[in-house]
Amino acid sequence: MDRVRYVAIGDSFTEGVGDEDAAGTPRGWADRVAAGLAGASGGPVSYANLAVRGRLLDDVVGRQLDAALALDPLPTMVTLNGGGNDMLRPRSDLARLRALTASAVRRCADAGVRLVLLSGADPSAGLPMGRVVHRRAAALTGAVADLAGEHGLTLVDAFSDTEIRGPGYWSPDRLHLGPAGHVRVAGLVLDALGVRGSLPAAGTAPDAPPRAGTQLAYYREHVLPWIGRRLRGRSSGDGRPAKYPDWTTVPPAG
Repeated sequence: MDRVRYVAIGDSFTEGVGDEDAAGTPRGWADRVAAGLAGASGGPVSYANLAVRGRLLDDVVGRQLDAALALDPLPTMVTLNGGGNDMLRPRSDLARLRALTASAVRRCADAGVRLVLLSGADPSAGLPMGRVVHRRAAALTGAVADLAGEHGLTLVDAFSDTEIRGPGYWSPDRLHLGPAGHVRVAGLVLDALGVRGSLPAAGTAPDAPPRAGTQLAYYREHVLPWIGRRLRGRSSGDGRPAKYPDWTTVPPAG
């Protein structure tokens, strides 16, 4: 059997923000999926992760997908999640986001690369303006689901997973998943790919992470820095390279 060659493209969700190792390097669900695929196959997997925090969808399906399809050898599978940062902007154009995703679908089909689409987990319960975020994310998830159905693609719908909405799955900033959340998304992806038994059992939610003592402290530590970057026209990913821009080998555990 040919070696699996897996590339993940996206933003902070796919980079793994909120699931840092002891050295502060994000791990995340995509790294865990690569390890799960290696374990299931009993052989090494080639893996690249081109996701960078803060990226908008046009960058994900533009420069990131360009880089993914330029890898030698070509990927056998690409996972795509994007649009979350677009939805946090004052104006969000759903039709444009759908068209950008559709362009990625076409490009991967033309290249003969399997594309797996993901919807991000729903953070809205813990966020300011959570109702707006939920409404926009639900609409984007519906559009992506329609594309997956039209083209016969695998869709991993983390947005509709009610288990992961519990506070124990999220990091203290309430926007990014914590380690338990990334483990759960990895299980959802592997389950969708036919690697059974990878999805953690629901019903025993992890403890919620420590949060700032007051709502004011939360705004000072997490919300105001985000607003400051928006006012300066900056992104948390400015100047940040991809975590794994070229093929790296992920061996089977053990």
